[in-house]
Amino acid sequence: MTEESAGDVIRRDRFSGGPARDFLSSLAADERIFEADLAVDRAHVVMLAEQGIVDDGDAADILVALESVEDAGHAELPDGEDVHEAIEAAVIQRVGEDGGKMHTARSRNDEVATCIRYRLREDVLDAIEGTLALREALRETAAEHTETVMPGYTHLQPAQPVTVAHYLLSYEAAVARDTARLLDAYGRINQSPLGGAAFAGTPFDIDRERTADLLGFDSVLGNSMDASSSRDFLAETLGALATHATTISGLAEDLVIFANKGYVDLSDDYSSTSSIMPQKKNPDTLELVRGTAGDAVGGLTGLLTNLKGLPRAYNRDLQLAHPHAFRAVDAVVNATDVAAGAVATAAWNADELAADAGDGFSTATGVADALAATGMPFRTAHEIVAAAAEGIDDGDDPATTAAKLDAAADDVLGESLWTRVNRETVQAVLDPAESVATRDSLGGPAASAVETQLDEAGTRFDDDAESVAARRDELAEADERLQAEVDSYV
Repeated sequence: MTEESAGDVIRRDRFSGGPARDFLSSLAADERIFEADLAVDRAHVVMLAEQGIVDDGDAADILVALESVEDAGHAELPDGEDVHEAIEAAVIQRVGEDGGKMHTARSRNDEVATCIRYRLREDVLDAIEGTLALREALRETAAEHTETVMPGYTHLQPAQPVTVAHYLLSYEAAVARDTARLLDAYGRINQSPLGGAAFAGTPFDIDRERTADLLGFDSVLGNSMDASSSRDFLAETLGALATHATTISGLAEDLVIFANKGYVDLSDDYSSTSSIMPQKKNPDTLELVRGTAGDAVGGLTGLLTNLKGLPRAYNRDLQLAHPHAFRAVDAVVNATDVAAGAVATAAWNADELAADAGDGFSTATGVADALAATGMPFRTAHEIVAAAAEGIDDGDDPATTAAKLDAAADDVLGESLWTRVNRETVQAVLDPAESVATRDSLGGPAASAVETQLDEAGTRFDDDAESVAARRDELAEADERLQAEVDSYV
């Protein structure tokens, strides 16, 4: 059978030509799911043979042909509207018309949905492993800086002193939630649509659980219309990726700002220079990490817009849905790897950070807390410190600042501050390091509280790493099961 006649068997003369053929075709874009389609074809053919729907000889011929198609590669496929049609045409070229039996009891609708899920789950595991690498870099760097005091900001204004460890662990906690969202998405990706056919099931006595097991899916989707047409798993995945991209965009922005202030020195491996200004060291890679969030959010918007008005069941618009997710996962995985490398190799300037940790009277809240600890209403303490703050300069030593606080207390209370609190107590909390040390509440920046956070982060990391490893093992075992069944026929 010629290539042309093989194509006609699938699409027929009436629909084989015309100016819209290239517009309809997704064959080039489908290269990403080429291997997935071959796996789905093999599992389906094995199941058809086991169920007696095709005989063992035809199954063996088809499976041998699929191996030949795989060896030849995607580039050698005949023309077709998509990779699924092209592979089937290639099998028919090799086997003859009995090669068309491989498509018994299924549609391209359930086939493509299965292929997308089969490939996407691997990509999502890659993305999760990227978050784990970033979390490890954040945690290990934090462990080195539990005593490194730095300015903390709100509204980009000096607010309260914290430590580099406390700052980095704030991102570790956020990225851990990104990991959790991706793990949740994986669970809903890893359900098999195969056997849903076009959308209304099939009269053949198929075994959907068997193909799901051979392909490493956790379960089957119970409603055939839902199985073939739903793409909410793409939206969930892209939502998790966009959220994670937003998380690391914030981290990248912080590091760009901190590099500008001289607080952190990024490795040359994660920096570049100017084509004209030789003295420049630019945080270019982190700027691209920051920009990746826009691409991911744009992909999510494009996907949801594509899906929002589609009726049940299958519509050709869905052909444009999954590329959004694949582009996003590639971009976000790359950006996460870069962020992890930048964090792991950056050098924090402890002296510069400590020198600026008290800027903007950032220990003011600590003073108000010290006053409130004596029984003074916090709002009164706040009023005293606020009144003094207007006259306090960054260059004031603790004694000078304490004197200005005392004067403000006299204005507010009509008495000296030292009748309420010990002068040495106030002067002590004016020191940024001492201020941090007092903040030992759960989740706070004091070294003791940070150690607890480090322990918790380590436990979360180990649990998530084990979950990913288990899923990798399950997929590898499924590959082995499928290959063993294929080998029994060929």
